[in-house]
Amino acid sequence: MNARAPLAAVPAPVDNGNNGNNGNNGTAGVAGPPGTGKDFSDVSYAEALQRAADLVPLLRSEAAATEAATRLTDTVLAALHESGLLRYQQPRAWGGMELDFPAFYEVPEILGRGCASTGWVFANLSSHHRQLSQWDPKAQEEVWGPNPDALIASGIAYVQGQGTLVDGGLLLSGQWGFSSGVDVSQWNMLACVVKDADGKPIDWCMSVVPREDYEIIDDWQVLGMRGTGSRTVRCKDVFVPQHRVLSMQVSKPGHSFPGLKVHTNPMFRVPTSSLGGNGIAGAMIGNARAMLDETTSSVKERATSYTGASMRDFPTVQLRVGMAGAKIDAAHAWLKSDCQEGWATYKAGSSFDVETKLRYRRNTAMAMKIANEAVDTLQEMAGANAIYDKSPLQRMFRDAHASSGHVVFSTDMQFTPWGLVALGGAFKSPTM
Repeated sequence: MNARAPLAAVPAPVDNGNNGNNGNNGTAGVAGPPGTGKDFSDVSYAEALQRAADLVPLLRSEAAATEAATRLTDTVLAALHESGLLRYQQPRAWGGMELDFPAFYEVPEILGRGCASTGWVFANLSSHHRQLSQWDPKAQEEVWGPNPDALIASGIAYVQGQGTLVDGGLLLSGQWGFSSGVDVSQWNMLACVVKDADGKPIDWCMSVVPREDYEIIDDWQVLGMRGTGSRTVRCKDVFVPQHRVLSMQVSKPGHSFPGLKVHTNPMFRVPTSSLGGNGIAGAMIGNARAMLDETTSSVKERATSYTGASMRDFPTVQLRVGMAGAKIDAAHAWLKSDCQEGWATYKAGSSFDVETKLRYRRNTAMAMKIANEAVDTLQEMAGANAIYDKSPLQRMFRDAHASSGHVVFSTDMQFTPWGLVALGGAFKSPTM
């Protein structure tokens, strides 16, 4: 795709009362810096990875403030916008980087080494640029035309939303949990089940809704991942025009995404239903690697509190560090390989069958189980020094376990469907 839409004279975002600086006080529904409006379409894959690595020290220094604010700080958000990385999956036609699909995992993994919450929010918000490319071009124009840096949160549980067909679109109602990054976003992708007059499901859709059409509920008081601000959102009988509604019923014969007629890069066709969890998984593997780095740095200098013996001379310490490092490397290599394999499949003009989609989801869950085992052994080895609030290890440990509650990381939920299909059974899902 070489043609590029005009990007000159991008107007400033409309100030609807949600674009101001909130002083990082955690107030729900107040967005931070709106972006730069720059064109990042000439940024290479290698340059993007370097920009991510350059941000790690800043994210690390802001991690405690991000957690306290329960949202990305304005400092972090401004740095992400300035780097252009939030648009690394946005079409080049809109000034995005449009990087090859393996970056979907690699960039959040790097950022997660600085701050798990930042990496997680980044993975979510940036992935929605990739998803918006599938929408009617009119919806893309409505979102990106005024502001190509516009951020989009999401509520992805279809059963939490109800859609009613009306002339020109649908009426949307519902309450969606875990809308990561919603405080800094100007739009939201909200899922719903559309039913007929008899209450029978006829479609599964995502709707793009502007900030003024939904309410943010300040309910994000949690064990870990506090900086993600993954609050609940709700709306009642909001009209969504048809161009901002996208059917996700990919199991229906003849289904297609209208935006892909314009954005032909196969990167946009890699299904979120299969590898979509690898972005947030990358952030959490980055978090595990940060915990390993923090541990090894500390152990090199530490002596035991009671005997004064050098910690690094204990074989058990060496064993735990070696085991944790091996598990983190294994999880990283596994998920990076899956993204490369998936990219190669679609680049070659092929696609995934249901078993392959389920296998990738299985792998994501298992990789995260392995990474969290590494986190646990490092936390246990750290002893009482890691129970203080001031310890970054404590935050990394809490973040790892809070993130493990996500459905895509659940081995119970992700192993059984693949096992069923592998044993000759049929797995049916309208959105797979």
